[in-house]
Formats: sequence, C-alpha cells, structure tokens
Amino acid sequence: MSILWRPRLENLDFVGLPFAETPPLIQRLLLARGLSQSAQLESILSTKPSSLADPCTLLDMNLATARLIKAFELEEKICVYADFDLDGTSGLALMLDGLAQLGFKDVVPKQPGRLADGYGFHPHIVEDLAQQGVKLIVTVDVGITAMAAAARARELGIDVIITDHHQVIDKIPEAIAVVNPNRPDDTSSLGYLCGAGVAFYLLRALKRSLVDKKLISEATLHLQSLLDCFAIATLTDMVPLIEDNRVLVRLGLKQLELTKRPGLRSLLENLGMADRPLSGQDVAIRFAPKLNALSRMDGALKPIDLYVVSDVQQAEGMIKQVLESNSNRVQFQEEGEQEAFALLKNWTDPRFVFISSPLFHRGIIGLIATKLAGATGLPTFIGSKNADGVITGSGRMPNGKPGSLVAALEKAEDFLVRFGGHEAAAGFELIHLKEQSVIEKLSEYYAGMESSPQSAAQFYDIEARADEIDETSMQWLDRLGPFGTGFALPVFRINRAKINDVFKLRGGHLRIRLEDIKTGKRVDGIYFSPPPRVSENLPRKGDVVDLIAEIQWNYFGGAKSVQILIRDIIVNIQDQQNETRHDNAEI
Repeated sequence: MSILWRPRLENLDFVGLPFAETPPLIQRLLLARGLSQSAQLESILSTKPSSLADPCTLLDMNLATARLIKAFELEEKICVYADFDLDGTSGLALMLDGLAQLGFKDVVPKQPGRLADGYGFHPHIVEDLAQQGVKLIVTVDVGITAMAAAARARELGIDVIITDHHQVIDKIPEAIAVVNPNRPDDTSSLGYLCGAGVAFYLLRALKRSLVDKKLISEATLHLQSLLDCFAIATLTDMVPLIEDNRVLVRLGLKQLELTKRPGLRSLLENLGMADRPLSGQDVAIRFAPKLNALSRMDGALKPIDLYVVSDVQQAEGMIKQVLESNSNRVQFQEEGEQEAFALLKNWTDPRFVFISSPLFHRGIIGLIATKLAGATGLPTFIGSKNADGVITGSGRMPNGKPGSLVAALEKAEDFLVRFGGHEAAAGFELIHLKEQSVIEKLSEYYAGMESSPQSAAQFYDIEARADEIDETSMQWLDRLGPFGTGFALPVFRINRAKINDVFKLRGGHLRIRLEDIKTGKRVDGIYFSPPPRVSENLPRKGDVVDLIAEIQWNYFGGAKSVQILIRDIIVNIQDQQNETRHDNAEI
C-alpha cells in the first residue's frame, strides 16, 4: 500500500519574502499560506477589536434588540434556549452572563436533553415554558428549521427571537426576529460565526441600543469577559478562523487563560493547563472533550453547570464527575470505532460512507463519524439504532475537503424525519425501514463526483529539516495562531530523520526520539494511536525515516520544550542503503 502525502500547494517560489526577521521555516510557511505581503501578516496577527464588523449588519438584528429592550423595560420573563453541544452551551453561558450584566432580572436557561429530546427547538418544551410564565424565548445555535415550535409559541402568546448559524433548508420560521448570517437574504458576510458567535453579536448590538437609550452606562457590560465562552464555542464547532473570529478567539484564549469562572478554572487546573498561554489545540483537543463528555454521556451534571457555578469548592467537586464521564466517553468511543471499522470492511461505495449499528452510543456518533472521515477521506454518516427502530445520525466531512453534508441530506429528505447542520457537520434522524432508501439517495447525490486516491491524502504545508524545529519557530507559530478550520494547523514533512530511540507507551502510543541526519540535532516526537502498518512493524533505532508532523509545546514537570506530533511515518528503506529515494511515498 503506497502512502500518499501531498503538499497543499505545488511549485512554490521562495524568493523575495518580505519577512526578514522571521526564521526561514516560518518564511516558507507564510509563503505556502499565500501571505507574501507585510499587510497580510499584520492582518493575521491583529487583535484590534476596533476592526470588528458592525453587529447591526446582521438581518433582523434591530428587531431582535428592540424586542429585548421591551422585555428589559417590562421586566418580562425570558428563556434562553440553547443546543446541547459546546457551541450552544457556550452561547447559553455567554447569554446568561451578558444579560445579567446588562441588568435583565428574570432569565431562565433551557437545553433539550441529548438522549431524551434530541437536537432541536421542540414544541413540547415551548408548552412547558409557557406554564412557567415565559414571555420571550431567545434561541442560541438552534431554531432555523423549527417551524412547529415557533408556531406553537405564537399560539401560546410567546414571542421568539431565533439566533442560529445553521443552513436554511427551505424557509425560515415565523418569529419576531431570525438572526442568522447564513440566511440567503442576509448580506452581513458574517456566515463564519458559530451559534455562540451570533449570540455574542446580539449582545454587542443590545448593549449599544441600551446605552443609546440611556438605560445603562457604557461600563455596565464588559464584553471581553464573555470571550472565553466565545473561544471555546468557535474552536469546537469547526467554523472558519477568519476575520472577526480570529480577533475574538485570540482575545478569548487570553480570557480563558485568566478566566474567573470557577468551573472552567478548576478543569484547567486539573488538566495542568492553568496559568500558561493556551492554544486553539489546547482547547479543542484537551480541554473541550472533557467538558463535552458530560453532554455526550447525558448524566445529571451538564456542561452548563461548570460554566455557571460560582462556588470554588463546589466547582472542584464537579471535576471528578467530569473525568468519570470522559472515561466513559473514551470507552464507548473506542468500542464504537472498533465496530465501525469492522462494518466498514463490508462497505463498497467509494464516494461516501454510511454505517449504522445499535452498538453505537448516541452521544459519540459524531466522534466516530469524524474518525472514519479522517481515515477514509470520504463524507461519512454514522447512525445509532435504538430499540424503537429510529436511527439518530451524525455526518462529518474530512478535514479540509469541500462539500456540503446538508446538501447531500437534502437529496434524501423524503426519507428523513429531520436533518440540519452546516457543510462540514450535520445531524439527521430516520426510521430504520427507510435506511436503504436514504443510502440510495446519497449514492445518487455522490454519483459522478470525483473520487480519487487524493481524497485520502495527508496534506502538509512545506518540507522542514529536523534541526529547524526549535523554540524560536514554535514561538512564531504561537504568534500566527489560532489555528483551526479555514486556517489549518501547519503540518510539515520532515525527510531523512534518524531514529535515536523508540519507546512504547501505555495505550499503544509511541514516543520517538529523532535526530537530524546531518547535524545530529535531536527532537522528541509523540505518535498517538499509530495504525497497524506502523505498530506491527515498528521503526527501530538507527532507521532513517520520512514523516509528517505538527510542531507543539510539551509541558512536563513545570517546564516546556518543543516536540513534534507525528501524523504519519515511513522507514526510508533505500536510505538505509545510503541512497536517497522515496518510492514509499507518492508526492
């Protein structure tokens, strides 16, 4: 089996770069990213809030703020209704905190249960809220397809403001305001915001209106205090890290580092992440999955509880439940992935993957879909079958691959109970008896689309030498961050590095010590969950290897050092014979 590694851009000319003060490795990376002008670099590094877009460019924003000001003046009971994922939960925490700072007196939170209710803004919950005396519902990260719930609210005399960012499938619900930058008639150019991001822009506009009406002072709400929530949501919801998102996430990471929220602070301390600079990968890969495990396992403690808890001792007591939930999540995920890869052997369509099983826990189907999408390079749909014959599913696109899961699901909408989401991540539900019909419709949609080995390629930005991986380059990567969707984490191809030692770690992971074949400079690498091709034929001391990897900080024992996170590795067999050939890697 050949290993397919490809540079993101071909035939780069590294002449005439304007960034003389940067290390050569970073100079080549900037050019590979198309950043050849000083002004472009300044834009990437910007942290100026003054550059943010006007929130009132969002369609219906003025209607939304006007209705909220009415609720403020009449002291009406308001419900903030948010999705249960980390985007919705972070947006809920952001709204509760922001409205409280603005002086709203009677605000209640509500989220549907992941397993009990499923995704969506539901009519039966609207009925419960009516009995509680709620007069206004503001949704966060949900509601753009909730025609029935909006209609039921109207019947019960409850006004609804929908804030969402998911794609509009047919028409929008009848509500007081529908604030969604991805409405076809919205011209704000803010479609990259996540659900919590839209909620944050609502608070920006609301504060401005309240100040203009002299109902509050400018100092009443410190918007920057909410950016820890904004950063968590944006980094976990796979929205593009461009324009306003870059500015706000960079500020939000600093806010999270210094967060005064006891629950978030306690989790950071437990993970050894407190009181140090945080990267987007720290949040998305280490911090957020622990928090989100509470929602996935659907226990009594919810992620929102960690956001809003005010007592430090109570917060510290919650962390044990967080870690227990995460351990359960890891176990279910490992079992689910094993089942998925076993079923994948019988899947024959080369254009997409659709797999369902009663063994898939509903809370981790999105994680399984992400794993298979990455392994196959194909759009992947994973379904969890319950005892009532209903399949609840999640879809994921391979990282960086164009395409829309919602558009694909639209092809099968006649056989789906419901569906929604955005291009890279979507959810759906169907009756088990309709499964084959859905697969056939998806097959029709993907028929004729290009399918080639490149779809499963691992992409890298540039080639690097092992002796270029040092603290100076890592410090520059920190300055260029945050990295994520739309501004991918840099990946480097390192050729002809010599293995100094290999250590097996618990869980099947590898610690590999490498050295530059010419200079002898050493760098440590970690390889999590290597595939059978590697784990069954381990590289040995003295082997010369080619690899692709990320560069990151390793924090251990109170110190930090530079290491590489290995994505793939091959032994350069012919280099062992003092020849430089790369037949094992197709470039």
